[in-house]
Amino acid sequence: MANGVQSQIRKDLLDAFTNAGDTYLSGQYLAELVGCSRTAIWKHIEELRKEGFELEAVRRKGYRILKTPEKITADEIRLGLTTNFIGKDIHYEESVESTQRIAHRLAYENVPEGTVVIAEEQLAGRGRMDRKWHSPKYTGIWMSIILRPNIPLVKAPQLTLLAAVAIVQAIEEHTDVNPGIKWPNDILINGKKVTGILTELQAEADRINSIIIGIGMNVNQGIEDFPIDIQELATSLFIENGKICSRADIIKAIFMNLEKLYLLYLDQGFLPIKLLWESYAISIGKSIKARTLLDTIVGKALGITDEGVLKIEDEQGVIHHVYSADIEI
Repeated sequence: MANGVQSQIRKDLLDAFTNAGDTYLSGQYLAELVGCSRTAIWKHIEELRKEGFELEAVRRKGYRILKTPEKITADEIRLGLTTNFIGKDIHYEESVESTQRIAHRLAYENVPEGTVVIAEEQLAGRGRMDRKWHSPKYTGIWMSIILRPNIPLVKAPQLTLLAAVAIVQAIEEHTDVNPGIKWPNDILINGKKVTGILTELQAEADRINSIIIGIGMNVNQGIEDFPIDIQELATSLFIENGKICSRADIIKAIFMNLEKLYLLYLDQGFLPIKLLWESYAISIGKSIKARTLLDTIVGKALGITDEGVLKIEDEQGVIHHVYSADIEI
């Protein structure tokens, strides 16, 4: 219980600093705002300093935050976050086997919708079809987001496409690069993969209990940070943009865009998401090869259906509907 109270005080403090901008906040004001003593406020300020926050304290004025830490912390993500539910509950870990595994456990424990698991490093990160995802420390964004949409089971794959749009929008907001989406779950820059999305379900025969969206984004790696066997295939925002990016800022942008699109989707259905997705798609109109579990289809990508299914027209003019496949352009 005590930990829950302390966590709430920390959240309220960061919300106050977020709303204050460059304005100083006095210890007395903060104590009254969050309902604790000025001594307790001072202790929380010192804890923030230990996390890497640079805070200025001026007598008779109060405190203000000058700089946030290089390392991602849950507090840094909360600072400036304006979502209603995505990212409000953050489980931060220094090193994990996989954020997806932790998110699955938390989802079974019925944590609130929008709960996020974030790690600085994954030792067993994975993508679709259990492919390994290289997740080195302090360089990328490795996280899983728990959603609980009241939608039919067959519509679950649409959340992957929705997440892809939110991620592309976040990258555009914080870099000068132009990312594109390769159906269904890859974000590419100049033909190289910068982000992968892994969407998994907890469901019963007739309903979805939760959808867990895993996101792996290469942010500040140099080419030498990638294993040799993927250096021709992978890239990072730093490589493409030439600048170190704030991972916390990108995470917040993903949360805000994802929540906005998710609420739009629940209100208006998939069509608005489809139009946005197609505007970022890099394969439409191009010749592609789709490898499914049963077959390989070669033809022109026509786009996606109103349900999010990929349409490919082969050389005989037959249109194939592809629900799951590896795509090669």
